[in-house]
Amino acid sequence: QVQLLESGGGLVQPGGSLRLSCAASGNVFVINAMAWYRQAPGKQRDLVARITGGGSVNYGLSVKGRFTITRDNAKKTAYLQMNSLKPEDTAVYYCQADIYTDTDLNSYWGQGTQVTVSS
Repeated sequence: QVQLLESGGGLVQPGGSLRLSCAASGNVFVINAMAWYRQAPGKQRDLVARITGGGSVNYGLSVKGRFTITRDNAKKTAYLQMNSLKPEDTAVYYCQADIYTDTDLNSYWGQGTQVTVSS
């Protein structure tokens, strides 16, 4: 069984920063791409940032230049550094990863972490 555990969410003022972490555990053999999505109340879940196993990255247009996704393969962890936060960044942030176990490749999701940007 594979688990993704997010941490680092919270309340921050506009213009502030937060760093989210997503750690994979369990029956993990190889992690391909890792990504962060977010979902605000009443809206669809959107891609925020994605990083491949080789380190190639892409970002949603609304966060480009403000957010940075990185990963530490040894720690099986992805990070999302969020700077210059805006109230419209308020959402539940979800980690997603494509992971090979000993039997197959599947997509896994974390439980989500709340990020609230407000004064």
